Amino acid sequence: MEDIDAIAVLQDPVRRRLYEYVVAQGREVGRNEAAEAAGVARTLAAHHLDKLTGAGLLESGSRRLSGRSGPGAGRPAKVYVRARGERSVSLPARDYRTAAELLAEAAEQAGLDAGLCAAARRRGEALRGPAGPCGGLDEAVETLAARGYEPYREDVEGEAAGAVRMRNCPFHAVAESFPPLVCGMNLALLEGLLGTEGPVRARMDARPGECCVVVEAVEASV
Repeated sequence: MEDIDAIAVLQDPVRRRLYEYVVAQGREVGRNEAAEAAGVARTLAAHHLDKLTGAGLLESGSRRLSGRSGPGAGRPAKVYVRARGERSVSLPARDYRTAAELLAEAAEQAGLDAGLCAAARRRGEALRGPAGPCGGLDEAVETLAARGYEPYREDVEGEAAGAVRMRNCPFHAVAESFPPLVCGMNLALLEGLLGTEGPVRARMDARPGECCVVVEAVEASV
């Protein structure tokens, strides 16, 4: 299915609510849970979830939600998670991804990592504008959400402040091919955006399926 058709699937308000809920969880979601979150019947939720899967926006599988196995554990239930593929629409078609990959390849071969990071840090500072460094983790969540990082708070054992993780990398497509270059650029961009002299710090801490950067309160990183 073409990207424009896949995105058009989200025009239905119930379908969009279900999609946004599944994406926000960062884990597999069953039909009952999704239906309750969207405020619709399970059968209707199942219909829309399967439509989203058919459009390539979600991926589906099955597992026992009870966490048990063997006799009495119940039948496996259908579960859904966001698809790893990316969707974008431009009319007429544009191929920015190829341009980005070519530029990344040239920068990597020329050893321009430091220059790229410096430019990214300046861009982050420009996006922040005249405001000072980020005032705390709650403000960091708002700032990162506005940039499409899909941030969420993570409690850290033994730390009161916790940290902010990000489920989405806006540069995922290029980062897959050039991880050191693009992840370094991303860290520098966030350092400029959030500041390095305030109560929060961005640092590299890659996790599978998430952004390579974590944002922590200064006290949590000392």
